[in-house]
Amino acid sequence: MERPWFASYEPDVVRTLTYPDQSLSDLLNETARAFPDKIATNFVLSYLLGERFTVGGRMTYRQLNEQVDRMATALYQLGVRKGERVAIMLPNSPHYIISFFAAMRIGAMVVNVNPTYTSRELQHQLVDAGAETIVMLNLFWPRLREIRAETPVKRTIIAYVFDTLSFPSNFLVKSKQKRTPEWVDVQPESDIFFFARLLEKYAPTPPRAEVGAMDTALLQYTGGTTGLPKAAMLSHRNLIANAMMIQAWLPKGKRGAEKMMAAIPFFHVYGMTVAMIYSISMGAEIVIVPNPRPIDNVMKVIQKERCTLYPGVPAMYIGIINHPDVGKYDLKSVTACISGSAPLPIEVQEKFGQITGGRLVEGFGMTECSPVTHCNPVFGTRKGGSVGIPVPDTDAKIVDLETGESLPFDNEAQGELCVRGPQIMQGYWNRPEETAQTIDADGWLRTGDICKVDPEGYFYVVDRKKDMIIASGFKVLPRDVEEVLYMHPKVMEAVVVGIPNPKRGDDTVKAFIVPKTGENPTPDEIKEFCKIHLASYKIPREVEFRTELPKTMVGKILRRVLIEEEKARQKGETTAQTPA
Repeated sequence: MERPWFASYEPDVVRTLTYPDQSLSDLLNETARAFPDKIATNFVLSYLLGERFTVGGRMTYRQLNEQVDRMATALYQLGVRKGERVAIMLPNSPHYIISFFAAMRIGAMVVNVNPTYTSRELQHQLVDAGAETIVMLNLFWPRLREIRAETPVKRTIIAYVFDTLSFPSNFLVKSKQKRTPEWVDVQPESDIFFFARLLEKYAPTPPRAEVGAMDTALLQYTGGTTGLPKAAMLSHRNLIANAMMIQAWLPKGKRGAEKMMAAIPFFHVYGMTVAMIYSISMGAEIVIVPNPRPIDNVMKVIQKERCTLYPGVPAMYIGIINHPDVGKYDLKSVTACISGSAPLPIEVQEKFGQITGGRLVEGFGMTECSPVTHCNPVFGTRKGGSVGIPVPDTDAKIVDLETGESLPFDNEAQGELCVRGPQIMQGYWNRPEETAQTIDADGWLRTGDICKVDPEGYFYVVDRKKDMIIASGFKVLPRDVEEVLYMHPKVMEAVVVGIPNPKRGDDTVKAFIVPKTGENPTPDEIKEFCKIHLASYKIPREVEFRTELPKTMVGKILRRVLIEEEKARQKGETTAQTPA
């Protein structure tokens, strides 16, 4: 097939890779042998006890591997066997890494759980996955307790944030946390176990498990933008292959020398693969930040720890470049950043580069792809508005939405993006029909994204099929409007949605905007600006200014929340106008 993107590969980036027949447990063992005394995790509880005092803890790869062995032994002794599901509901922390690789070591599957889930959402996921074991932070226990009897959960492992800290940090953090209103002191029960006690009780001698590269390692639930979330089954091979692709894409990376800023959540496949698995494959130091908010935390940690790599989302980088005190921080240690989950304005890329001296590029991926499929060359040609070119061993094409026929790479034709490669999921958990609708017999996965491709093989995500707005009989792609809004000098963040208009039977284009600090644009000012750059039917009829936009834990703007808010408002207005 046509692969024009190879001509844009950087000289040191290979086109294809050889993937080892190994599990994720093997990967950690391999790195621990190669770099036993290198720092593996650096847990930074950013200024938890005040501006001048930081606490945290470091573990070498030898120590991390031993802790994984101890937890693997504990899980096995508690009854967890190969193929069973272990849910992990934790913020970024050493506990997460230990729990994840312990499950890998005995052949169990990890089920990543978003710590912000309500009891109802948690129940759906635990029931759907059939998870009998869950590792969670004590603060989240009340949500499980409420619905535990309605789930398959047989054993709960409670972690406290200070478990992996040494004295006096553990004492200080415990004392501080116990004085907060959120504190939850979990009481012992026959089916409740404690993370720290398990590590103390069990020896680092887990049973030998036959775990293959093609075994399922992870059930990663999708965002649930349409209906209830469903789980993508990702194998050890899928995840290791994607980590190796990232290695290839960053050929200047030095094994045993990089420092990864891990501020993006591990429970999200992007953070798990890029910030955790890739880091371990490189013998990198994982600088763990449980909460990147406020963004000052990130800048302080980068400056103090001299982080070299910083994967994130646009909101993080926008927060840094617009921070009034950014000039007070030395961020020059950063060499490369890959942004995902949302469009990254070229202005943000350029300004971030000016501040740090590093390269910030936009990439693309999805849960079903482990997740990375595309990225702009880090030190080569990056194109504004493009998610880049396919990474090694990844094929991509666009197809006609109606006929399914492949479309030309002419920068004009728009079709659904389809991808194929060793990082593509095995399928959806217990959903064979949806799997068949998503992956065809030749291994092509339909992404649901509308793209165009230029002659050099750079892909441009025009929009999601389901985000399409129908205004005045015309199709409006939100990204077309958003790119114009980001050009306005007073706009910091913007998102465009279609609000159903019952009277007209179509959608009203509405823009939600967060102005830059100190700026006060008016709706008319925004509309007049759009008139210069957009066809009349694309111009927002409504403009609403906000101090912030609703986002996921990884910083992705939640369009559906804004749409539901508008629908609720419309319903309220209709009710108020209805005669009694």
